[in-house]
Amino acid sequence: MGFKFASIKKFLLDVLVFLFILLFVYASVSKLVDYETFENQLGQSPLLSAFAGWVAPGLIIIELLIALFLIFERTRLIALFGFYSMMVLFTTYIIIILNFTDFIPCSCGGVLEQLGWTEHLIFNVGFMGLGVVGIFIQSSKFKVQG
Repeated sequence: MGFKFASIKKFLLDVLVFLFILLFVYASVSKLVDYETFENQLGQSPLLSAFAGWVAPGLIIIELLIALFLIFERTRLIALFGFYSMMVLFTTYIIIILNFTDFIPCSCGGVLEQLGWTEHLIFNVGFMGLGVVGIFIQSSKFKVQG
């Protein structure tokens, strides 16, 4: 029974890690493909306009590094925390934009551009929950048995 449960947890973790890598690589590549638009959209943000010049490349680099670190077992737990933290930041940004600013800039690029801000918020919260599940499964591997 324990072996089967461990196999299910490993499979679930592998699926989650794959989804997280896919999400961050896709998001980064779509930002890179239309970098000028991405930077301009950040420049229109009431919260990020002053920092768009360094937030734009920084965000892409961080997303790609987290995706890379998710690949390797040795760095996976810290990368899962990084993934979760980024999703919390993105979600917090959306909540602030929707509730505390007069101007709502364009949303993300790529397929996610089709989502409205509310749908994007739900998407992010869902991935935050999946991030917690991934952290829980990965960190349970390090518990001392006995």
